[in-house]
Amino acid sequence: MASMGIEMSQFENFTASSLYCDKCKATMPVRERLLLVLPDKELYDYLCTGCASSVGSREVTAGEKMMAQSIAAQQARRGRRVPTSLHS
Repeated sequence: MASMGIEMSQFENFTASSLYCDKCKATMPVRERLLLVLPDKELYDYLCTGCASSVGSREVTAGEKMMAQSIAAQQARRGRRVPTSLHS
């Protein structure tokens, strides 16, 4: 059951790579632009790469950001570990 928590945590923070644009009348690639940094959250805007119109937004709370940084740090530490069999 512990692995279920790890698997689900990877889905807590989504970023869009493409969204539907009303102006272009198609699903288009988007870029994320930071709009506003507040003490408790950050606001992002998704812009269509075809016409630069706003097609969505995302809000990241301070807790979500800290959780993502913690997970990234844990994964980095795991990646740097050298197996004990290589020491001899």
